[in-house]
Amino acid sequence: MATLTERQARLLLDANFAVVTTLRRDGSPHSTIVWIDWDGENAVFNTTMFRAKGHNLTRDPRVSVAVWDHDDPYRYLTIEGSAVLDLEGADAHIEKLAQQYWGRGYENPRERVIVRVRPERVYLYGFDE
Repeated sequence: MATLTERQARLLLDANFAVVTTLRRDGSPHSTIVWIDWDGENAVFNTTMFRAKGHNLTRDPRVSVAVWDHDDPYRYLTIEGSAVLDLEGADAHIEKLAQQYWGRGYENPRERVIVRVRPERVYLYGFDE
């Protein structure tokens, strides 16, 4: 398992966007932009089971998460790992992210799920550590 330094983890804790890539049934990639978070061990994002990400991760938990610094897009990291889906606390988590990214609440959360990605591999660019 890989880990992040405090400075690297800050990229996920600040209001930076991430691109999450999951695998479709035929093995082709499906990428979407998400709000991202860090729980001290995992990259964390929030989705619904109605979306392609939820369906894809239920079938195949392999995922890639790329996040870049909104102030310096040449500083970024990519985490590859396996996703674990968790319904508990998902509504509160999307509310937290909405406050962070929008500055207001999230209307009608609708069967949210937290996705935790434990870093198996981490790729860095623009970090001097």
